[in-house]
Amino acid sequence: MKDLVIIGAGPVGLACGIQAARHNLSAMIIEKGALVNSLVGYPTHMEFFSTAELLEIGGHPFPTLSTKPTRPEALKYYCRVADVESLDVRLYERVQRVDGTDNHFSVVTSKGAYPCRKVVVVTGFFDIPNFLNVPGEELPKVTHYYREPYPYAGQRVAVIGAKNSAAKAALECYHYGAEVNLIHRGNSLSDKIKYWIKPDIENRIREGSITVHFDTQVTSIEPDRLMLNGPKGTFSLGNDFVIAMTGYRPDYSFLETLKIAIQDDEFRTPFHHAETFETNRPGLYIAGTVCGGLRTSRWFIENGRFHAAQIMRHISTGTVEPLKLDQRYWKTAE
Repeated sequence: MKDLVIIGAGPVGLACGIQAARHNLSAMIIEKGALVNSLVGYPTHMEFFSTAELLEIGGHPFPTLSTKPTRPEALKYYCRVADVESLDVRLYERVQRVDGTDNHFSVVTSKGAYPCRKVVVVTGFFDIPNFLNVPGEELPKVTHYYREPYPYAGQRVAVIGAKNSAAKAALECYHYGAEVNLIHRGNSLSDKIKYWIKPDIENRIREGSITVHFDTQVTSIEPDRLMLNGPKGTFSLGNDFVIAMTGYRPDYSFLETLKIAIQDDEFRTPFHHAETFETNRPGLYIAGTVCGGLRTSRWFIENGRFHAAQIMRHISTGTVEPLKLDQRYWKTAE
């Protein structure tokens, strides 16, 4: 029997595996997709907003060519760390439920069942988009995951949203020859857009290279157009592709399957102890971005990785210590 099973092999899940070993706890990490699966889904040439130092886990230095690491560099780094640490990782295996009680759990997956004493859920929030919930959203021309601009060259592209991801997608598509319309239900661009991105998107809008529609919502999506409702009423917009950068949310259905209580607050925060990260189900913990619920700007790799040491200390010794982070590990993002 393992001391614990960790559900999710993202950077914070890997950090949990490393800290488990350093607290003499045996651990298995189970992941429904690839190693660091959420990073696999990031834009192909994405740069992180943070420095390499703030993305490191296990004390392993993160070498990069420039100040801000790229997605390929991060993928290589985390794969290398998992290998060096000899982590027991089971990939492409979906957890279906967790049976039993504290010290006598059984994690049931698509491939088997694994007995363990404790369970740590590190499932993030990148798998489920915030859907528009409008007719036509299921059309193949609609995506909630932007990868790269090349498929949109010479096409009529609608980018929905007004934060970093939307601004980046709109700019990149424009620079590759797309006709870009930026659609946002609010009345301005987000003030959280990074300082080196915002002037570029503002200038492209000002000169008319990118058309922006504020206070506007998509009411339906058709094969060759969008139906919109804006300040002047309903209108249509010719369209070939929709990139909906509307954000993401935790998999609440899975959390409820695990019997994790969801608090009745505006962020639908999964219940957990502030220092130990143990949930209402004794012996079952959560870590990383999933801890913030819909408040997806609270926890990141940069600060979520420190949950690992808190959890393993509590499992191995039963002690509780305040989580202490200096201001470098707190940031505002989408």
